[in-house]
Amino acid sequence: MDNKNLTHSLEQYLQIRSAYGPTINPSGDQLAFLMDVTGVPQLWTLNGPDKWPKQRTFFSERVAIASWSPAGDEICFGMDKGGNECVQFYLLDLSTGKIDQVTDAPESKHFWGGWNKDGSAFVFTSNRRNGADFDIYIRNRTDRETTCVLEGDGWLEATGFSPNDDRVIVTKARSTFDHDLFVLNLETRDMDHVTPGLDESRYQSASWGPSGQYIYVITDKKADRLYLARIDVNTGDMETIVQKDQWNIEGIVVNQLTGHLIYAVNVGGYTRLVPVRVDESGICEEFPTPKVPAGVAGGIEFSKNGDRYAVTVNSPVENANVLVVETDTGVSQRWTRASTAGIPQESFIKSELIRYKSFDGLEIPAFLSVSDHTKQEVPVIVDIHGGPESQRRPSFNPFTQYFLDKGYAIFEPNIRGSTGYGQEYHHLDDKRKRMDAVKDVKAGVEWLQEHHRVESDQIVAMGASYGGFMVLSALTEYPDMWAAGIDIVGIANFVTFLENTGEWRRELREREYGSLDEHRKFLEEISPINNIDCIQAPLFVVHGENDPRVPVTEAKQIAEEASDYVPVELIIFSDEGHGITKQENKTKAYTQIADFLDEHIR
Repeated sequence: MDNKNLTHSLEQYLQIRSAYGPTINPSGDQLAFLMDVTGVPQLWTLNGPDKWPKQRTFFSERVAIASWSPAGDEICFGMDKGGNECVQFYLLDLSTGKIDQVTDAPESKHFWGGWNKDGSAFVFTSNRRNGADFDIYIRNRTDRETTCVLEGDGWLEATGFSPNDDRVIVTKARSTFDHDLFVLNLETRDMDHVTPGLDESRYQSASWGPSGQYIYVITDKKADRLYLARIDVNTGDMETIVQKDQWNIEGIVVNQLTGHLIYAVNVGGYTRLVPVRVDESGICEEFPTPKVPAGVAGGIEFSKNGDRYAVTVNSPVENANVLVVETDTGVSQRWTRASTAGIPQESFIKSELIRYKSFDGLEIPAFLSVSDHTKQEVPVIVDIHGGPESQRRPSFNPFTQYFLDKGYAIFEPNIRGSTGYGQEYHHLDDKRKRMDAVKDVKAGVEWLQEHHRVESDQIVAMGASYGGFMVLSALTEYPDMWAAGIDIVGIANFVTFLENTGEWRRELREREYGSLDEHRKFLEEISPINNIDCIQAPLFVVHGENDPRVPVTEAKQIAEEASDYVPVELIIFSDEGHGITKQENKTKAYTQIADFLDEHIR
């Protein structure tokens, strides 16, 4: 494409930073958060709005999570190696800056579960015992001992201590849409099943209420949409607290001490935060809606006394930053100022939420962003999200803004199988209905071809992970629609993918895609690698050598097979996993993608 109207370089866009994942100190006047100023997310602290932040970690690897101890003098954070997702935990002493490694099982995964009330211990989950099953551990601060309190069977996660520190909530996932909740008594090691039954239901964001009698949870039990409920741990009775007929309630955060609770409503992809307070009767007080930008909000944490909370907010035209909201008024202050690399925020282009009809009349939601640099017809990148248990939402993406500046349009469909639109919509692509989602992509392209701003023969398919599979399927099922394809950590062959993916997640993936024992022939039929002779568009493939989810062999085999028919470029990063996270690698990958499209898109 002609770059004469390009305002800023790709390197400049990739220097745009994000601040996110806040955690508040006990007194509520300091934040810790993650920010990628160095090109890799590290831990920072901040003493007030617009104050100068202090960098606390200096690693070449990304810091993934952080949680401030209720004792106030240390922060626990997690970090993996080379994108392998085997997070290990570390404790940062804020007074000395000393960092101690807490877990040392480099081939195992660790999931954070939370601190107890006084910060003397925390709970976490790990598959260190056998690689497949997750066990529950308690780390004691005084004696620095780690004790296994439950040997699990399958995928378990611990999600918080009770107000008296005598119990923890345990969630067991059989699939993305099939969960059970248990309460583990830490003294007796007994497990009470508080969601018995044979129906498949989700139980998410499980959190103790202030009395310890109730667990507040997001669920879709006997409903198409997720709603807010609470479960009496003594009787197992579940009571609906808030239910929206059209939208999912997608998450909650609870302050055990005060009963403050925030629930988030997913309104067509946009987040609406609703702060309330709960007691034994349910919701007893409502607070003003927080004044935050229209976009996606999450990562919320209350101060100890509930008078304020921190939240990460971003939108298509605002990079991620942390705001602190006063609970009583809803007034917010931006505490972090992640850089836009000198690019004016007003130059960023908004997205429009549209809907189009697919082959069977189903309405598919999508976000469309169109460059305003020219009134001429423009090429389009169809960017398909991964998952498929995910949803493309109105969030900031510097790569998207670069291509909008370059004169492209960006089309982001939430094809069937996406979350955010109810159980029925999500299950429309299960197993043998998989290729109906590819037909949704085709219908989206047909809608674009009728759009007055679109150059109909210059349409690019791009996607990561499951989105990469959708790219490869679209290129092989409907080859004459595409001018180019970009496959990032995508699935090329469902059989080899399921055979080689991490043991800890194989069962969950088979519930979505089909099992090797029962559906092997079908999985072979729909695998793009077995239809690669149909491909007509040049292909760009990116992968991380350490990917534990979609093994790098998927990239190698599709690149080798496709190169017999079309031009193919392949990049494999030795220090990345399921995605490209390091600044140097992102610059290399996206520069080559941009050059690739310059070559093949006129």
